[in-house]
Amino acid sequence: MLPSTRPPSTPAPLVWTESGMLVCGAERFDPWALVWCPLVDDVTEVVRSVSPVEALALLTASGRMRRVPVGIIGPKNANAEQEIVAEALGRAFAQLGLTLLTGGRKGVMEAASRGAFSAGGVTIGIIPDDEWDTANPYVTIPLATGLGPARNAVVARACEVLVAVGGEYGTLSEMAFGMHFNRLVLALLNAPSVPGVLVCETVEDVLPHVAARLLRLDRATPV
Repeated sequence: MLPSTRPPSTPAPLVWTESGMLVCGAERFDPWALVWCPLVDDVTEVVRSVSPVEALALLTASGRMRRVPVGIIGPKNANAEQEIVAEALGRAFAQLGLTLLTGGRKGVMEAASRGAFSAGGVTIGIIPDDEWDTANPYVTIPLATGLGPARNAVVARACEVLVAVGGEYGTLSEMAFGMHFNRLVLALLNAPSVPGVLVCETVEDVLPHVAARLLRLDRATPV
């Protein structure tokens, strides 16, 4: 039987097994392929119920989950509130074991990278310039594209999830690209309005949505 991209159609709790497997009903989650597969044998070991956020943290801590990046986008001329929220969000992503991707420059991008970097996370910067050395100091993997503003499409395509923290035209283009590429796009702090984007109030509100997307709990078809 081929693996699916969704958990069982019959609602069932997520459970974590003693051997480090995430199970939902009669299926198990493959953390490298990010798909749900049928269980070959019945689970007889000790299990405990977990939330999607807890399950994501357990899988990343196990070292067996592919580190597909999640993105934080926003203005390079950010205000103090935007920088505080972006830094907190970047830190929260790193604490969950996620790899952060940003546009690699100043403002929201730098604040998010700083938060993730300070928590020991991996930070990728998709740099619009010809050379990597224009990246902010908290980017651990700078990727120079030489594409200028067109690099916004690369940011959107490369991420499973995009979270916009405020923003104007540049952020708007990344959000629109994200929706075009069937990514999950979330918005904080009055980010531009784009049809289909989910508005969140706090960093804590963002995390369950990110976990649901990475664990393939929020959709029935692959990207």
